[in-house]
Amino acid sequence: MAAPYSNDLRRSFLQAVAKGKGTLAQLADDFGVSLGWAKKTSATRTRTGETDRPPWRRGPVSKVTPAIEEWLRVQIRRQPDLTLRQLQEQLQQAKGLKLSLGRLWLALKTLGLRLKKSHSVPKNKIPPKRNSSARVGGRK
Repeated sequence: MAAPYSNDLRRSFLQAVAKGKGTLAQLADDFGVSLGWAKKTSATRTRTGETDRPPWRRGPVSKVTPAIEEWLRVQIRRQPDLTLRQLQEQLQQAKGLKLSLGRLWLALKTLGLRLKKSHSVPKNKIPPKRNSSARVGGRK
């Protein structure tokens, strides 16, 4: 995988653009970079004013902040038999935060909080294997 251009190259390219030493296409050729990179870098400088490459960030910022994590721990300690749906509703009422059941489950898993198993329902039974000599479908 190709490595990103260094911030030194980026800064010197943007200084040349600011001094008007040529068009973006000419400067891109002089610095040995693509015209697309030159346009993108120049536009980023115009938009943000930053000369250095912005730090890479993986995806959107999580809604599950440390404060929300602590709130989840307290709720589970207080009432360990809460269902995900009940916990989701309480979170929305108390903190005004909507999380999907899947995201809530992942947050609990990350915190090391396990789901309580229900011992009031019978265990799932595995159906017996069919005899290979038995007829499948058809008439009797």
